[in-house]
Amino acid sequence: MRLRSFFFSSIFSLSRTPSPSLPSSRCFSSLSPAMSPAPEKSRQGNGECNGDLKSKVTVVGSGNWGSVAAKLIASNALKLPSFHDEVRMWVFEEVLPNGEKLTDVINKTNENVKYLPGIKLGRNVVADPDLENAVKEANMLVFVTPHQFMDGICKKLDGKITGDVEAISLVKGMEVKKEGPCMISSLISKQLGINCCVLMGANIANEIAVEKFSEATVGYRESREIADTWVQLFSTPYFMVTPVHDVEGVELCGTLKNVVAIAAGFVDGLEMGNNTKAAIMRIGLREMKALSKLLFPSVKDSTFFESCGVADVITTCLGGRNRRVAEAFAKSGGKRSFDELEAEMLQGQKLQGVSTAREVYEVLNYCGWVEMFPLFSTVHQICTGRLQPEAIVHYREQKA
Repeated sequence: MRLRSFFFSSIFSLSRTPSPSLPSSRCFSSLSPAMSPAPEKSRQGNGECNGDLKSKVTVVGSGNWGSVAAKLIASNALKLPSFHDEVRMWVFEEVLPNGEKLTDVINKTNENVKYLPGIKLGRNVVADPDLENAVKEANMLVFVTPHQFMDGICKKLDGKITGDVEAISLVKGMEVKKEGPCMISSLISKQLGINCCVLMGANIANEIAVEKFSEATVGYRESREIADTWVQLFSTPYFMVTPVHDVEGVELCGTLKNVVAIAAGFVDGLEMGNNTKAAIMRIGLREMKALSKLLFPSVKDSTFFESCGVADVITTCLGGRNRRVAEAFAKSGGKRSFDELEAEMLQGQKLQGVSTAREVYEVLNYCGWVEMFPLFSTVHQICTGRLQPEAIVHYREQKA
């Protein structure tokens, strides 16, 4: 590793050139199997829903954002005649300090006292610690867990999901396998054999929980009708949802912005100021767009102007958990680990940006793109201790 040039001069010269050329056939031929969604199953119905025209929803996940998603869906399920009133929410069981089980407390108080205290979810939300039982009657599945758990969840559900089932992923992240990166929506489609849309956007969960106005983007692959159903299920007067025919673009925006937020946190922790932070955000958005279009040439430029794009970059770099923990990391001079800070600051919630930065770097290194994405590469090297936080404004080259 050697100092090559001042970071911004390199980035600015990059920004004046066209987007990077398409990768070698070696890279794409290796990546494409993991990135392609599986064909949809024939549509007949899941479990006991076969003869029922009403849709039944299960939320797979019960953290901060999962609980807010359940609240949004539950309020609409009561109003919309095409949905069952009851909304199941799978909860990874935990024992609270008072000895009670989290699921019991949620069902008794109608509140997730650990991850969303003070907010009523809706009386029609039923917490269930049994994953298979939670999904068995549902024909609409909402996945919203930390991305590092999704492979295991899908393996548990393999063979348990049948027929006319639709899914949507609110999960931000990707799986990196030996054959290349696999988006979470593709992981769900491939392992469970069902269609999967995505929902991403400028969504700080606690603000939506208290009904402050916000937006989101639903990305869909084929059926606009299915996308409109998801829009209907999530939309409220304070939560405006827009469909976009670009699953990969929407999902990659939601994934990659967490890496940019880590960079913004370093800038804040080092008190580099607003100009530097704005530059990092612009550079980050440009790298997001360039990498997305390299991985998926079908990604639309317009997607980056939706809530899932520029708006999500802004809000995550101003107020998200990744920014906040990265700020603390930089203030410690990199001496405190992200694992330690996560445990101390997030009360059981998980960071996404650090693991995503590692996964992105693995893709860049494999494809020979490290020099093309200096911000993403530098964030990873700072997170792993190979560079100091101050390096966020210097371009470093590492030989693969």
